[in-house]
Amino acid sequence: MQPKSYISFFLLVFLTTSLHASAVLDTVLLKKIKTIAENVGRKEVPDQRTDIFNLEVTGTERPRVELETTLPQASERLRTAFAKEGLQVDVVEHLLPSAALNGRVYGVVRLSVANNRKVPAHYAEMVTQMILGTPVQILKMEKGYSLVRSPDRYIAWVETEALAVMDTAGFEQWRRADKLVYTEDYGSAYSRADVTSERVSDLVKGNLLKLLSKEKKFYKVAYPDGRIAFIPLKTAQKYKQWISRPNPDAQQILATAKTLIGTPYLWGGTSMKGVDCSGFTKTSFFLNGIILPRDASQQALIGEPVDIYEADTVSLSKCLKNLRAGDLLFFAAAKGRAAHPRVTHTAIYMGNGEFIQSAGMVRINSMVPSAADYADFQSRTLVSARRILDEIGSPQITRIDQHELYIQPTNNEQ
Repeated sequence: MQPKSYISFFLLVFLTTSLHASAVLDTVLLKKIKTIAENVGRKEVPDQRTDIFNLEVTGTERPRVELETTLPQASERLRTAFAKEGLQVDVVEHLLPSAALNGRVYGVVRLSVANNRKVPAHYAEMVTQMILGTPVQILKMEKGYSLVRSPDRYIAWVETEALAVMDTAGFEQWRRADKLVYTEDYGSAYSRADVTSERVSDLVKGNLLKLLSKEKKFYKVAYPDGRIAFIPLKTAQKYKQWISRPNPDAQQILATAKTLIGTPYLWGGTSMKGVDCSGFTKTSFFLNGIILPRDASQQALIGEPVDIYEADTVSLSKCLKNLRAGDLLFFAAAKGRAAHPRVTHTAIYMGNGEFIQSAGMVRINSMVPSAADYADFQSRTLVSARRILDEIGSPQITRIDQHELYIQPTNNEQ
């Protein structure tokens, strides 16, 4: 998945002037302020999918900048940039998470799958998903939606009703609690220790629930919002055991990926209910305890590059020689039509020229022209490959048990 609106730098600048008595801000001055702000924004926030730098310029005789940002140092950098140009500009910082949240800056997803959108509206583009038990940082609330940053640092809007909203103390209690991870592809939680009882909700693989006790052949569990339910013992695994596994190997990643074969492509999907291309790779790694960045263009920047070129051209023989199972492949639809085509697709290499991808649905294809499952378009648009499994623990390739939002506090932590 690679939303076009997120590829280039996006800076929200409202150039508003008040027609007050005599003069308004000179348009040349406004343009200069805008240019300086854009330059600072590009440097401070090169990827608006993971941080925020929005500003509004107002004023009459003296310009005033209202800056909304997730970066504490951004306002000072902006003031310094204006001062270097000899400009007297008042900068008012609105740091996120918003003070209006009154400390309730954490949330835990309470639905089997929550849909995150580009703007706070039902009709808006879905850009990612989060599954039950996912911990998030809440940045602000608006129109019944919360702007959240998920563990992969992706920022998007989700309905506030999809979250159990918490303050720091409540969130620490959730992190400290014994939990279970749901291990079936799909299933249900029940109101009693009986599969014929009323259902509490659906569940998908990777969902997290608080463990309360065992009753007969069931676990008694609690949702992040306090709802109580029962799930069969055979459908879940102790969370501590699940996250403490050794780093996965290629065989484990591919075994998980194959369980998604036939799953329909869904723009923004990152769950068993549907996946886009990077949602597929991300989910295949997450279910093995590893958090990757959300989008294909972000994943294309992590891990170790694999040489697949011969004389500036992608070489099939180099691919077959140098690629290993578990490597990520990256494709650019505009290859050959642009000098630096953007990455628009990703897949997982399986070996012997085969790869598994979400394209229409999750399926296995080959880059070998003579193969029955040869994928001509993907083979022609392949631009790079990255080795991920050897780089677990490096920036943005994070074990769940080492992520700050998932780490279970020790008894000594406050």
